[in-house]
Amino acid sequence: MPAPSTPTVRQAGRADIEPLSLSLARAFHDDPVTTFIFPTTRYEERLAGYFRTHLGKIALAHGLTYTTEGHHGGAIWLPPGAWQLTPMDLARTLPGTVRALGAKLPMALRNLVYIEKRHPKAPHYYLATLGTHPDHQGKGIGSALLEPVLSRCDAEGMPAYLESSKEKNLAFYGRHGFEVTEELALPGGGPPLWLMWRRARGVLG
Repeated sequence: MPAPSTPTVRQAGRADIEPLSLSLARAFHDDPVTTFIFPTTRYEERLAGYFRTHLGKIALAHGLTYTTEGHHGGAIWLPPGAWQLTPMDLARTLPGTVRALGAKLPMALRNLVYIEKRHPKAPHYYLATLGTHPDHQGKGIGSALLEPVLSRCDAEGMPAYLESSKEKNLAFYGRHGFEVTEELALPGGGPPLWLMWRRARGVLG
């Protein structure tokens, strides 16, 4: 039996926003953190709207969002110094964020502030989102989506950071060099979140 081929990954553009948003919403259909933060009514529709806003207003401008042919998954990275939203970012994304979160907006913002307080201050690449459509998981798509920026990290001697919302994903990220630095419990009885750091290769990260 021939070995499975490596998924083809490419940089995402504006034409990918809609299909990629829908695919990511499906990828997070059972995610403990997003199901805690987003309203249950029209959950995936709201989540797709959030990704649509984030991609269109913030992520794509940095050129570090990747997807596959068929939009089976996506990785949204932010470069060093760009992980924290600026007042202009907040203004651009506010209407879409309000539509997505509805009455849960205040709770979501409290959790965001809580998580951001623990975000590393040292320069790093930040993996804001990684997701694979449920119909295409287990095919190496997640690893392929990580590769472009992890290779860039290694070439630049730069660390990387992420927050994992599923304990079962820790081993996957561990295979790519990430280590758990802290386990958080979200305020208000929320689920745990694992903070993970990937040291710069060849230098102290």
